[in-house]
Amino acid sequence: MCLIAFSYKVHPSYPLIVVANRDEFYDRPTAAAHFWEDEPEILAGRDLRQQGSWMGLSKNGRFAAITNYRDPRLPETGQLSRGEIVRLFLTATESTDAFIQSLRSKRDLYGGFNVLLYDGEDMHHYNNIYDEHSMIESGIHGVSNATFNTPWPKVTAAKTVLENTVEEDAVEMNTLISLLANAEIAQDEVLPNTGVGIHLERSLSAQFVKLPNYGTRCSTSIVFKNNGEIDFLERTYENGKFKFDRSYRINAGE
Repeated sequence: MCLIAFSYKVHPSYPLIVVANRDEFYDRPTAAAHFWEDEPEILAGRDLRQQGSWMGLSKNGRFAAITNYRDPRLPETGQLSRGEIVRLFLTATESTDAFIQSLRSKRDLYGGFNVLLYDGEDMHHYNNIYDEHSMIESGIHGVSNATFNTPWPKVTAAKTVLENTVEEDAVEMNTLISLLANAEIAQDEVLPNTGVGIHLERSLSAQFVKLPNYGTRCSTSIVFKNNGEIDFLERTYENGKFKFDRSYRINAGE
C-alpha cells in the first residue's frame, strides 16, 4: 500500500472514511478482497507470497493498513513480513497500545513501515524506522512511504480531495473509490528526494502509479457509520486497467 488518506472523526455520520491505493509489482501474486477461509473474521486482500495483507477489516470493527517506508539505504525486507502485522492486529484481542508495544519489541525484524490501527474507538499510527507512535487526533490525514502526514504532493492532494468530498452530507462509495485515480506527475521542484533517482521519483509522485512492471494494483474505499455498519469497496486493476469491483458490508454492532 502506497497512499492512504482518511477522515477521522470529522463527518457527523461517518467516524472513519478511508481511501487508499496499493502499489505493487504486477507479477506479485495477490488475491482480491474476501473473507479468508483460514481467518473468517478477516475481510482483506491477500498477498499470496507471504500470506499477509496491506489493509483489512475484522468483523468486530477493527481496521489496519500498512505502507512501506521508502529509503534505498535500508534493507527492502526483514526477517518478518510486514503484511503479517495487518493479520495479527485484526485477530488480536489485546489493546492497541499493547499490540504496538509488542511491535516495538521486534521492530528491527521488519522492513521499514507505517501502520494505521483502529480498534473502533481510537486510531493509532506507528513507524518502526523512527520508533514513532502517536494517537491520531480528529482531522483529515494521510500517509504514503515517508511517515505520517509527510507533505508529499500526492499525500497533500489526496487529503484535499477527500476533505472536499466529506463536506457533503452523504458520502458515496463510487465517488470515494475514484478520488485517487489521478495519474498526474508532480512538478520537479516539489518532489521528495528519497534516493531513488529523479526519474523514479517523478513516476512515484502520481497518486495512481503506472510503470511497465509496477503500479497501482487496487484502490479501496471504506466508510464506518455511526450505526456500526462498515461499507468496503475494492477496485482491482490489471496492468493499470480496470478489472473488477468487489463490495462488502460488515455490521460490527451485531
